[in-house]
Amino acid sequence: MHGFSHGEVSLMTTRVLAVGAVILTLGIGIPRNVSAQVTDATYKARREQLAKELEATEKALADAKGQRAQLQARVESLIAQAMQERAQTLLLSNEQTALQQLDALISTSQDNLMAQRERFASLSDAIGARTGATLIVLLRADSSQSQTVQSAVVTVDSVAGETRTYSGQASSALARGAVDQVYRAPVVPADHAVAIQITVDGKTVTGATTVPAARQSVTYVQFVVRNGQVTSSTWTSRGTGPF
Repeated sequence: MHGFSHGEVSLMTTRVLAVGAVILTLGIGIPRNVSAQVTDATYKARREQLAKELEATEKALADAKGQRAQLQARVESLIAQAMQERAQTLLLSNEQTALQQLDALISTSQDNLMAQRERFASLSDAIGARTGATLIVLLRADSSQSQTVQSAVVTVDSVAGETRTYSGQASSALARGAVDQVYRAPVVPADHAVAIQITVDGKTVTGATTVPAARQSVTYVQFVVRNGQVTSSTWTSRGTGPF
């Protein structure tokens, strides 16, 4: 068996320790470089991914803001349209209500007018039944004179009636003795002032009298044109004829 001296053993030990140190040094240094490279690549990839996600998020946010603005504008438009339709509905409702109220007022007024007319008719009938007084005014011309009666107007209690005009034929009839009824109306049984204005041959002559109208009778006033003057006579009858 080959033997080693103490000095050789120490030298070999030193060499083994040196080689081990080198190997240890090499074994520790190599993994650190590789880990650093892997870490840098992962960081870059992650940063790029985050940047892309951030960009996508910002784009989505911008799109959401645009959609929100459009939606808000549409909502405001719908609100304005709804308010306008509501205003029109209220306006039409007010007009319809006003028309209904006006129609109801007209109907009520018509009913009131009908009731008033019936009431007045009843009162007139009652007054006529209680009084029954009638006033008749007649006009005659003296047949012995040559005169032309052109017009006549009667006034009863200061209320003038319609003017009555006479043609040549009608005036000739008066000249031959005809009698013209120039006024007829129901009156209150009381005294009445009766006047007449007659145009004869272009001249105006007048006549007047006061006559009491009796109840349940017909009162006659007859004016006669004679010699440019007007005379009158009155009588009462329960019939309808002048004589």
